[in-house]
Amino acid sequence: MSWAVLHFIGIISYAATGAFVAFEARFSFIGVFALGFITAFGGGLIRNVIIGIPVTELWEQSTILTVFITLIIIVLIPLKWIDHWRRWGMFFDSIGLASFALQGAMLASAVYSNNLGVMILAALFTGVGGGVMRDVIAGRKPLALKEEIHAILTILCALSIWLGWSSPLALTLIVVIVVAVRLSAIYYKWRLPLPCHYEENRKDSFTDSSVKSNSKLKLDKSNES
Repeated sequence: MSWAVLHFIGIISYAATGAFVAFEARFSFIGVFALGFITAFGGGLIRNVIIGIPVTELWEQSTILTVFITLIIIVLIPLKWIDHWRRWGMFFDSIGLASFALQGAMLASAVYSNNLGVMILAALFTGVGGGVMRDVIAGRKPLALKEEIHAILTILCALSIWLGWSSPLALTLIVVIVVAVRLSAIYYKWRLPLPCHYEENRKDSFTDSSVKSNSKLKLDKSNES
């Protein structure tokens, strides 16, 4: 898997997630295209600003055409075929996260001679930047700010490139691992054992207990009557 392959996998995947979110937000087809392009190019725009590369380098004809064709295909698909868009949305979002984070790390490594700090920043903002813009415009809480796994996986992508794991086989394996871990974290609701999460879990448990107690009390009263 080369840089070009990562690039096109990333933009296609993120363009698709932008379209799916636009569908959920009841946007018009113009909104679908707008959100698709913003998601596909937002992370790269932030990355280029951070590492000092002209933003105009993002506007390659082949890249824009790829995003445009992807969105046309999605817009023309009957809605009944994408009823389960959430599942596919998370899948494509995970692929975009992995490929964009690797892209960012590889580009920063080339520009800043394998500077780990810059590579981590580039991987982080390339991986989550477009998704955050997408969610904010759609009026949703950004997934990247709700799930620690986003940041952790982008950092791991940067570390992998820093360690020299940039062969086609290694890049493919990293993408597969990132997608598998991200989807598993969502399914099993993995979270870091931080004190703030402990308080949140206690609150949830207290709420659940209160609901159960109130339900039981109502049931007892109805039985008495």
